Amino acid sequence: MAPELTLTTDEQAHAARVLDAIRARIAAAGGALPFAEFMSLALYAPGLGYYSAGARKFGAGGDFTTAPEISPLFGRCLARQCREVLAVTGGSILEFGAGTGALAATVLESLAALGALPERYFILEVSGDLRARQQEKLARLDPALARRVAWLDHLPDVALPGVVLANEVLDALPCERFVMRGGRARRLGVGAGPGGALHEVELDEWLGLPEGLEAHALPDGYRGELCPSLHPWVASVAACLGRGLVLACDYGLPRGALYHPDRTEGTLLCHFRHRAHGEPFARIGLQDITAWVDFTAVAEAAVDAGLEVAGFTTQAALLLALGIERDVAGEADGTARYARAAEARQLLMPDEMGESFKAIALTRGLDLPLSGFALQDLRRQL
Repeated sequence: MAPELTLTTDEQAHAARVLDAIRARIAAAGGALPFAEFMSLALYAPGLGYYSAGARKFGAGGDFTTAPEISPLFGRCLARQCREVLAVTGGSILEFGAGTGALAATVLESLAALGALPERYFILEVSGDLRARQQEKLARLDPALARRVAWLDHLPDVALPGVVLANEVLDALPCERFVMRGGRARRLGVGAGPGGALHEVELDEWLGLPEGLEAHALPDGYRGELCPSLHPWVASVAACLGRGLVLACDYGLPRGALYHPDRTEGTLLCHFRHRAHGEPFARIGLQDITAWVDFTAVAEAAVDAGLEVAGFTTQAALLLALGIERDVAGEADGTARYARAAEARQLLMPDEMGESFKAIALTRGLDLPLSGFALQDLRRQL
C-alpha cells in the first residue's frame, strides 16, 4: 500500500494538475495509454512531472537518498576510477542526472587532491529545479574547480574522450509493463475510471520478450517490466563518447535473475518521503517511479553501439576495490571515523545497498584493467 502521508495544499493542487493532464492525454488516445507513456508524463512532463517540477527529491527532506548523498566515500572511490581512466584518455567527465550536485562536488575535490582534474565537468540535467540546486552547491567549490563545471541542454555533438557517470539514471527511464497470458506478454496500460481515478488496463497488444527469455518459463499472470528507452539511451551515450569509460551504477540484475519465475509482480517501485511502495497511481507528479535495471539489456545495447563491456560487479565490490576501507581508516578524528564507518555500512552491506546495486563499465578504445572491477567480475552472468 502507498504510505498514508498528509499532503500540503500546494502538493494537492500540483497532483491535481498532473492528473488532469494525464486524463486529457488518455482521452485523446481513446481511453488508455501504454504504461511507458504514463510514466514519462508523470516523471518528465514539462512543468508538471516529478523531475520537472520543484519538489525536493533528495536527502532527508526529500523522497529518497542516493549513494552520493549518503556519504562522500562514494564519490571519492569513483574519483579514483576516473583518475585511472583520465590518465590514459585525457578529456572530461560528463555526469547524467547529477541530483543535488553532491557527486560532482566530491569527484572534483578528490581529483584536485590527486592532481588529476578533468578538462571540464559537464552535467546533463533534465530538471530545471535540480540544475538550479546543483549550480548553487557547486558555486561553493573553490573557484578554480567551479569554473570547470558546465551544464548541457543536450548531448555533445562531438565525441568526447574521458568518463561518463550515470548514477541511478537507468532505473528512471520510462518502462513498459506486461502480464503473461497464455505464454505471451500482454502490454499493460493506464485508463481512467468514471470518477477520473487512474487504473491499470490490459491493452490488446503484445510485447516481444528479450532474447533468451523463454515465455513458457514465466507463469500465467506473471507481471514484469521492459525498458524500450534503454537501448536508445546507451546508443546516444556511445555516440558522444570518444576514447573512455561509461560507468553506470543502479539497482538491478542480469536478465535471468530479473525475470525469475518467482518474481511474479515485477520490480516497479515508487518513492515518497523515504517510503517505498508499488502504487504508481498515488500522488502522481509528487513521487518517483522506478524499475530495476536489466543489465543484460545494457550490455547488449553497448555491444550494438560499438562499446566493450569491461566490467560488471556489485556496488560493494566496486567500492572495496577502489579503497573505501582505507578512506574510513584514514579519518584521523575518532568521531568522524565512526560516522564514516556507519556510512560505509549503508553503501556496502547486502541488506543495504551493497548487493542490490550494481556497477557496469562500458568502454571504447580503452585497453586498461579497471581497478574498480578487479575484486569481482560478474560479466559471465550477463
